Amino acid sequence: MPTTTDVTLKGPQPVTKGLLPSPVPVRFVTEAGTAADAPSGYTAPSDERLREAHRRMIMARRFDQQATALTAQGRLAVYPSSRGQEACQIAGILALQPQDWLFPTYRDTAAVLARGVDPIDVLTLLRGDWHCGYDPMETRVAPLCTPLATQLLHAVGMADALQRKGEDGVVMAFVGDGGTSEGDFHEALNFAAVFGAPVVFLIQNNQYAISVPLAEQTAAPALAYKGVGYGVRSEQVDGNDLVAVLSVLDKAVEQARSGRGPFLVEAHTYRLDGHTNADDPGRYRDEAEVERWAAADPVQRLQAWLHGRGSLTEQDIDAAHAEAEALAADLRSRIALESSPDVLELFEHVYAEPTPQLKEQRRSLEAELKGAEA
Repeated sequence: MPTTTDVTLKGPQPVTKGLLPSPVPVRFVTEAGTAADAPSGYTAPSDERLREAHRRMIMARRFDQQATALTAQGRLAVYPSSRGQEACQIAGILALQPQDWLFPTYRDTAAVLARGVDPIDVLTLLRGDWHCGYDPMETRVAPLCTPLATQLLHAVGMADALQRKGEDGVVMAFVGDGGTSEGDFHEALNFAAVFGAPVVFLIQNNQYAISVPLAEQTAAPALAYKGVGYGVRSEQVDGNDLVAVLSVLDKAVEQARSGRGPFLVEAHTYRLDGHTNADDPGRYRDEAEVERWAAADPVQRLQAWLHGRGSLTEQDIDAAHAEAEALAADLRSRIALESSPDVLELFEHVYAEPTPQLKEQRRSLEAELKGAEA
């Protein structure tokens, strides 16, 4: 009969240092565009990649401005601006390879655009035309997700499937700070950790869940610490410093791709505009706060950094803005072409084989439409 001293008890393992995020957000570039103290364990991306990031951020900012204007004109039903969060979204795309997948939220139009999706198709959901205007299998971009955090479970499922099939693919899943309070967030982290799924969770902590400030959402010292409890390697980064975000995401993607499991990154950023065009942010935050964050604008910050290093010329900047204006003009012209929606499309793609009830509903609507035409 063995004694308790003879039995090896298997229980929770001690927290390893490798799981914990940095005590302060990783950053390479100050708000003024100068060099910060070099963070240990990370390498700055090449200037070539950073120039491409700058170009895409200029495009993303102009797209956002144009989409906001189209909403005011009634061309879009709603638009959640991502102005101020471009560093997170563009770095997320640049860290991926063509075979990888992106699972965005409703606010991640800049990322979907940077992934190569047609601008008109990016806005299809927000026009109220279809749930998704592009082919997810072709673009490897999941539909823009309106419900909070539900896309994280889908992302982990896709990552697990890629791993089981032996494919060299990584999944990047975006979520906002408000989404981390949803049960789906915690379920996704737990599943990903247990099964070692190759997924990177990127929290864009823009300080507000609509109007609820971060301090009223969580008592955690940082959202990055939420990964530790599930055994997920975690990190926090200055989300307005594209150099830092891309460096951290490169490392996170490399870990996931090499079979070492999921990675959670919290990017500290800020939503400069309202939650959507229907929001009045002045009711829950003051202008002084917005001005402080505007001074840390990610586009100007990267531009100043590259310009100061002699890696970005005025001609490069002008060319990027010209390309962005061409994008905006093309978007305006094509979105003005009104389409005549077929209301019977309501019944398409509900089931692979329509049910008797669905067929009856379609017949009923067809009869009503014919009566209206008579």
